[in-house]
Amino acid sequence: MSKKPVLKSAAKKGKKAVVKKSAKKTGKAVKKVITEKEREIRAANLIANSEKKKKPATTKRPKKQASQEQTLGLLDAIVEGMKERKAKNICVLNLTELEHRVTDYFVICDADSNIHVNSIADSIEETVDKLTKDKLYHSEGQQNGEWILLDYINVVAHVFLKDMREYYNIEGLWGDAEITHIKD
Repeated sequence: MSKKPVLKSAAKKGKKAVVKKSAKKTGKAVKKVITEKEREIRAANLIANSEKKKKPATTKRPKKQASQEQTLGLLDAIVEGMKERKAKNICVLNLTELEHRVTDYFVICDADSNIHVNSIADSIEETVDKLTKDKLYHSEGQQNGEWILLDYINVVAHVFLKDMREYYNIEGLWGDAEITHIKD
């Protein structure tokens, strides 16, 4: 049977030809003609099933209930951890006055090599744990060591390779923030 007559006859009757994969035994495609009504029913079922599978939005970033004093202590501990391993160009972005901020402070520094980046990140974690007992909420980037992000909810530390820092330009993205440069 030719393909064209099946498709033409289906179109004349207001139906649509759909190619479905047949059983694994034959390995051939089989044509089945479905009506407009069947397509509408299938679409409604797909929508209903997808709505059932949706999970409620519980992945929202938690708000840490910390006093200003605790947040500044965490900020100082992060800067101290950076200085301990000779991080370069340390700066603090104060985001507290911005309306749609993701955190209160960013602390950004850069390093000379991937090993240096990892070393600074490890030092930050150790220093924060020792001085403040705050726990790390999330971290990323340890595998490649070009940009490591350490998220303590109210304060987020970014440790970059110099080239990566220039490329992503976090300071420029958050240009409305108050920027404080820390002396080495």
